[in-house]
Parts: sequence; structure tokens; C-alpha cells
Amino acid sequence: MNGSRNLRYARRRAGLTQRELARRAAMPQAAVARIETGRVTPRVDTLARLLDLCDCSLEVEPKRGVGVDGSLIRSLLDLSDAERAQAAAVSGRNLAATLAAGGA
Repeated sequence: MNGSRNLRYARRRAGLTQRELARRAAMPQAAVARIETGRVTPRVDTLARLLDLCDCSLEVEPKRGVGVDGSLIRSLLDLSDAERAQAAAVSGRNLAATLAAGGA
């Protein structure tokens, strides 16, 4: 996670200047600037409070790719375009049958 980039994005999305965010957070504008430029790393509670003031939240998410079966992706990439299209068609028919049977 890049706290400085996330804070800058959230602040701009909220339409706030650094000065306005700093005023709302009761901290110097220079402190907000140092966080946004990455010169300092804020504590988690400080970053969460600043994001909250921008109507955003700090959430925990799994890293991209966690839980993804890379071997399945590699095996699909080894197929020809025609074989992948055929596999997709079979999957589509299976999904349609499942939905028709009330499975979803």
C-alpha cells in the first residue's frame, strides 16, 4: 500500500486542498504535504483519520493474485485460440444449464 498516493488521491477526490484537510485534522498543512510526498510515513491511525476526513476508508484486502490458481491459467494459455474458445463455450453451456436448473 502506498499511503502517500492514497491520501493524495482521496484528498483530491474529496475536493480538498492540503490546507483544508490539515485544518479539519487540526494539524499543520506542512505535515499533510510531508505525508503526501512520502517524506514521512504516518501511523496507521493518522492515515485512517485523514482518509476518513476525505470520506474514504483504510481497508485490508488480500494481495492481488492470492488464491489464484496459476497452474490453471498457465494450462489455459497453453491452449490454442480455438481450444480456448471451445472451452469457453462448454463453460457457458454449463453455466446456462446450472442457472436453468435454479442453481443460482
